[in-house]
Amino acid sequence: MTRYPLLLALGLGGLSLFIAPTSDAQDADELVIGTASPAGVYHQAGRAICRVVEAPCRPEPGDGSVANLRALRNGELGIALAQSDIHYYAFSGTEGFQEAGPDSRLRSLFSLHGEPFTLVVRRDAGIQGLDDLEERAVNIGNPGSGQRGTMLRLMDARGWSLGSFRLANDLPAEQQAMELCHGKVDAMVYTVGHPNESVAQAIRLCDATLVDVEGPAVDMLVEAYPFFSRASIPGGLYGEDQPAIRTFGVRATLVASADTDPDRVYRLVADVFDNLLRFKAYHPAFGTLKPREMIQAGLSAPLHEGALRYYREQGWVDESGRVPDRPASRPADSATTTP
Repeated sequence: MTRYPLLLALGLGGLSLFIAPTSDAQDADELVIGTASPAGVYHQAGRAICRVVEAPCRPEPGDGSVANLRALRNGELGIALAQSDIHYYAFSGTEGFQEAGPDSRLRSLFSLHGEPFTLVVRRDAGIQGLDDLEERAVNIGNPGSGQRGTMLRLMDARGWSLGSFRLANDLPAEQQAMELCHGKVDAMVYTVGHPNESVAQAIRLCDATLVDVEGPAVDMLVEAYPFFSRASIPGGLYGEDQPAIRTFGVRATLVASADTDPDRVYRLVADVFDNLLRFKAYHPAFGTLKPREMIQAGLSAPLHEGALRYYREQGWVDESGRVPDRPASRPADSATTTP
C-alpha cells in the first residue's frame, strides 16, 4: 500500500487503539485509534500508527487511560493505549480499579515514548517547585485521564488531598492552557511526551514556564513503583531561556484484551516494527524508541499471543516470553531497527 509522509502538527495527544463496532456506515475491519486529548502526543501516535499499518485505520479522540482500560475490559475496545501506571493499576486491580478487581484478560503489546510529569506555571504565580502548589489553583486533569491518575498518586505521596489546593480544576488537556492564560489557574500538570503544543501554547501566550518536580514524594514514588522512573525535559525545547527540567514519569503502553484476534495483533505489531524508522519520524518523542525497551519497559500485563509470535520470530524473546540478556538481532534496513 502506498503511503506518503505525514506532517503532523506537534502535540495532538494520547493514544488508544481499538476495533470499531460493526455498523452500516463503518467497516468492521477498520482499526479505530481511540486517543486521549487532541492536545497531546497520544493522538499523534494514533495517526502515525494508522500510517504504517496495512489495514483501514483512523484515530479518534477519547477520554484517556482510565477510560480506555475500562472500555477494554468491557469489550468496548479491542486495543488501547494507556500510561504504564494506569496499565499496572488495571492489571493488579488497585487504585481506581479496586472495585472491578484485577483484569486477568489484559495483555501488553509494546510501549512507546516516555511521558514526563510536567508542571507548567504562570511566571507571576511565584511557584518554584512542587511544594509551592499548596493553596494554589491547579488544573489536575479530567477524570479518566492519565495525567490526573499520576497527579493523584503524587498527591497521595505528598500527603495532599483535593482540599490542599485553593482550586483543583478538572479541565481536559486541550482547555487547560487557556485557563492558565486567563488567570483562572496558577498551574497545570500534564503527563505527556515532548515537545507538546499545549505546553508550547501556555509558554508562548501566557508567560508560563516549566519548573522541576522533585523532592521526597517523587523519590518515594520512583523507589516504590516499577512503572515510574526519573525523567527530564531537554533545555531549549520551548525557547532559548527554558532550562532543562528534572522530573519523573511513565511510559505510553499499547495494550489489548486476551480475546483480541491474535492474527490482527500480530499484523499490527509487525507493521509497526517493520516500519519503525518511518514511525519514529512522525514526532520527536518517538525518536529514541528501541525494540528492546519497547517490548518490556512499563509493561505489567503479559504479552499478547499475537505480539509474542512476532517477537519470537525476531529472536527478541524466548519460548517462555522472556527477553534474553542478549536478544538475537537482525540487520537494520530502511524500514526497521535492531533491538
